[in-house]
Amino acid sequence: MIKRLFITGIVFLAVLGLSVAFPWMRVPLIMALVYGTAALGVVVLLRAGQISFGHAMYMLISGYTVAFLSEAFPGTDGIVLVLAGTGVSLVTGMVLGLFLVRYRGIFFGMLNLAISMVIFTIVTKFYGMTGGSDGMRVPRPSLFGADMDRAGYEATLLIILLILAVVLVFSVQQFFRSSAGEAMASIKTNEDRLEYLGVSAKKLLWQGYAVSAGLCGLAGAFYGLSQGLVTPEAGYWLKSGELVFISILGGSAHAIGVFVAALLFEFVKMYASILVGGSWQLVLGVTLIAIIYFLPDGLTSLLRKKRQTAEVRS
Repeated sequence: MIKRLFITGIVFLAVLGLSVAFPWMRVPLIMALVYGTAALGVVVLLRAGQISFGHAMYMLISGYTVAFLSEAFPGTDGIVLVLAGTGVSLVTGMVLGLFLVRYRGIFFGMLNLAISMVIFTIVTKFYGMTGGSDGMRVPRPSLFGADMDRAGYEATLLIILLILAVVLVFSVQQFFRSSAGEAMASIKTNEDRLEYLGVSAKKLLWQGYAVSAGLCGLAGAFYGLSQGLVTPEAGYWLKSGELVFISILGGSAHAIGVFVAALLFEFVKMYASILVGGSWQLVLGVTLIAIIYFLPDGLTSLLRKKRQTAEVRS
């Protein structure tokens, strides 16, 4: 435990150091943490052997909630906007989850995709309310009651997201190790056995689905605050695909994997778009294929292999 806290502290300080030494890196680091938080929601579902191809819709719902509230109530603090956006996404996930948890496998994934595209279309077509494909602006709000310039605002967002990332990693990892987390993993391996033991698999999956929607909503709120603009593209199926990409890249062995994968994803995408222009998706695809080939369980399998090697030597 102490070793993990030490490693987490080093990563925390390294990210802060990069943002201070290279101010231009603040936005990519913020976006990596945003995508990592959203992908963590996908990993919660992967724990149960389910995958969603439409989870970016909760980022979209949260982002537009932030945009609507900032327009209706100018001067609202950014933290209040984040809580509101996360809450709306959480409630939406709880409602949709009642229907979706009845399905498994490809049906579960495609139903999420279908619902996300319906929401995407509604947001795009209602131009008078949502701004259509142009989206809605999110004016820079105060944070904890303090008005800031752009540099201070970005630095504060980065620190908040870093602290949240640490808290979420430890919380989700503790959940995975709890009896409820182990039971959720059993949905993937032997759901019938759970039912025989008197545990409702649907209820477990519904709870996991609600948590995953809340995590994506949390990410969507910070997405809107950091970008200053929310567009329907935030909930498009390609964005959901990116979240799946990050979750597979990081692996489900440890919650920290998605944040490592999100950092890798964001910087590979950034540099690939600079070096090869419109072919950056090809570079990402090759990267994913290489990771799957050499590390089938994702980047976090490196930590497990290292631990197993140390145990053998001892």
